[in-house]
Amino acid sequence: MSLILASNSQIRRTMLEQAGVEFAVRAPDFDENQAKQAHSLDGEKLARLLAEGKAASVTVGPNDWVIGSDSIVIVDGVRYSKPRDRDEAAAHLRAFSSRTMLLSSAVALAGGGHVDWTHAETARLEVRPMSENFIQAYLDAEWPAVGLCVGVFRMEGRGVTLFESVEGSHFTILGMPLLPLLGALRARGVLQS
Repeated sequence: MSLILASNSQIRRTMLEQAGVEFAVRAPDFDENQAKQAHSLDGEKLARLLAEGKAASVTVGPNDWVIGSDSIVIVDGVRYSKPRDRDEAAAHLRAFSSRTMLLSSAVALAGGGHVDWTHAETARLEVRPMSENFIQAYLDAEWPAVGLCVGVFRMEGRGVTLFESVEGSHFTILGMPLLPLLGALRARGVLQS
């Protein structure tokens, strides 16, 4: 039995490694942009759909499991994707300033191309007022790494300075509800219980 992480995300890899989980990494064969354009679902439902699509897109043996995960950011009813460039990242940060960010992360397990389990959670992040000087200095320090992050922040880096308060699981904010995933892996005998 093997475990595959269908993700290009370094932080998701790091979370699993720090938890002592043995896994391999394979890029998912799933067009998330097409799925996003086809659905106007709420954050948790869309994150779940994307996580399931990624998990089911990786072909594995009959006893193997695939983890898929994704995150969605919504601010004032607008869904944001990863910025295309630094200018768009700055525009996103301006739009987030003094607003509430809803960050939904989902994780799914698939075996044999079929989704067996999913879980989604939403965290609420209160973004502090940010000046243009702060936004530019932040991007000077964090770009291009935050260009790979929905929400234009890495909580494990300087992204923590964007917020006044946070409600929700730290792992959900990092991009994958880790504790429910570990429980699902134990229930399936992938991890010791």
